[in-house]
Amino acid sequence: MTTKLRITAIKPYPVWVGTRNQMLVKVETDQGIFGWGESGLSGREKAVAGAVEHYREFLTGRDAMQIGRIWQELYRSQYFEGGRVLQAAISAIDIALHDIKGKALGVPVYELLGGKQRDRVPTFASTGDEPEGDAAIERAHELRAQGWQAIRFFPSGQSSKDIFEPRESIGATAKMLNKAREALGDDVVLGIDYHHRLSVAEAASFCGKLGRGVLDFLEEPIRDETPEAYESLRKMTDIPFAIGEEFASKWQFLPYIERGIHQFNRLDVCNVGGLTEAMKVAGWSEAHYVDLMPHNPLGPVCTAATMHLAAAVPNFAWLETRAAERKLGFDNSDFFPVQPRLDGTDYPVSDLPGLGVEVNEAAIQAQSFRFWEAPHLRRRDGSVTNW
Repeated sequence: MTTKLRITAIKPYPVWVGTRNQMLVKVETDQGIFGWGESGLSGREKAVAGAVEHYREFLTGRDAMQIGRIWQELYRSQYFEGGRVLQAAISAIDIALHDIKGKALGVPVYELLGGKQRDRVPTFASTGDEPEGDAAIERAHELRAQGWQAIRFFPSGQSSKDIFEPRESIGATAKMLNKAREALGDDVVLGIDYHHRLSVAEAASFCGKLGRGVLDFLEEPIRDETPEAYESLRKMTDIPFAIGEEFASKWQFLPYIERGIHQFNRLDVCNVGGLTEAMKVAGWSEAHYVDLMPHNPLGPVCTAATMHLAAAVPNFAWLETRAAERKLGFDNSDFFPVQPRLDGTDYPVSDLPGLGVEVNEAAIQAQSFRFWEAPHLRRRDGSVTNW
């Protein structure tokens, strides 16, 4: 094998896996070595596939080993740089290039990121969208019995496909969480994901209804476009914030890290710009004592890439995962015959070359894309609100 691997093809595969689409990308080279990546922009896969096709036109013939240079060219060689669609495409290509380079050198991807700092990746599990109140607490007891030390709840009304009233949700949710902490004890990490459905005032009211020490993290309580709004909320509560799964670059993380607004980075390697950009965010976060708590909502390629990131950085808390019995089908073994598997509540770090994932290309070629739309929620007065 020569030191250069010329890119010969880049193939976007937006395909239905389980209950949603996954936006997979395959990058092929002239020496037969190929890599897989994944985009995280769920619900807009066709837009990402179009961006990948634009990038394919000038990436064909490039040296796949020059990952950092390719990232810069993808980002900077256009006037309208950045944005979630383009960054999702860059993320998938960047992850695939890391897969290629690891395979070419015969090493797991974490070796390209500085080497392994941990042998196992700890995770947190969630109670799920459906159970509320006592049912959610019972589900948390089940997760504790399975060994999870970190558990995430969802708010009352989370599963609604139509109406969501924040003020109706926060009282019931606070009551549930206060009761959950009492039932589960102080030696378990408890958090909640409000999926940016609240205003600053609503989030402040919610936090005020919680007993001190009930929550270890509050995820995405409000929208993140305005850091100053988060700064305002930060002054009203001491609950640690987990923010960032929607961020599409290191620049979006900048004010949150530099101003000490949040304590956990919900970084998504399939949205932020791949492993190249994720490592920069991780180093920046380390300097401000912010831990990574990566978003990991869809397929095994995303899981594998994030595991390598988790293995290589010192400032890591937990990786999002699903308990085994939550059979959403995202990890379909027919499509992904080799993929990360939980061992108890941790992922053992793979020593296979590259990402350590195999994709059944014939199976996904035969699988169709289906248009999927997240629920369009409204309030009782008919106005639109956040999903």
